[in-house]
Amino acid sequence: MILDRFAATIDDDEHVGMTLDQGGWHGSGDLRVPDNITLGPLARAQPGRARVLYLKDCFLSHRLHAGYDAIVEAACNAWDRLKNEAGCITSLCSCP
Repeated sequence: MILDRFAATIDDDEHVGMTLDQGGWHGSGDLRVPDNITLGPLARAQPGRARVLYLKDCFLSHRLHAGYDAIVEAACNAWDRLKNEAGCITSLCSCP
């Protein structure tokens, strides 16, 4: 299972949190989650969900970071890239 293989790469003093979209297999009763991983579903009616998914899909998904500072830097870089896309923020949040 992919979660088991991923869990084996996590150091003993680390714990990983993963945010999941609403894919049906993410909530399967057969899914076994290793103790060093916590899964957190993204709520369906969460305000700002479209912006979060856009940032995740375009700038943040499928990446590993060396630590907290690297995660913050990646999030800031993603936000800066999003700001630079003409009209993107206004189209995502429906604000003038």
